Amino acid sequence: MAAHKNFDSDEQKSIYQEFKELVNMTPSVLEKWLKTDESKAVGWDSGDGESVGHKSGKKIIGILSKNKSDLHDADYQHMQKVVGYIKRHLAQKPHGDISDTNWNYSLKNWGHDYSKK
Repeated sequence: MAAHKNFDSDEQKSIYQEFKELVNMTPSVLEKWLKTDESKAVGWDSGDGESVGHKSGKKIIGILSKNKSDLHDADYQHMQKVVGYIKRHLAQKPHGDISDTNWNYSLKNWGHDYSKK
């Protein structure tokens, strides 16, 4: 397990702001999405049959359900990972209609619904 980084207040503020901008699904919508076959069918297996993105979605629900004052460095570390993933993934957007694509499903597992502007 990687050591947890200690974030200063400026880093926390920046990470939190980007996370809130990019994660545009509510905990209940994300929870409902993670129960779908489409959600479970995409992503890299983390070694136990559940994809990395699917596990991340569960962590995101936990983070979104907390008050900002209750967030710990481990939460900020995951939020930073989520921000990085969403940014990289958005940069790889395929052409055409993306609604029924693994690209879109994977992004939703990480809490970002591309169809929401």
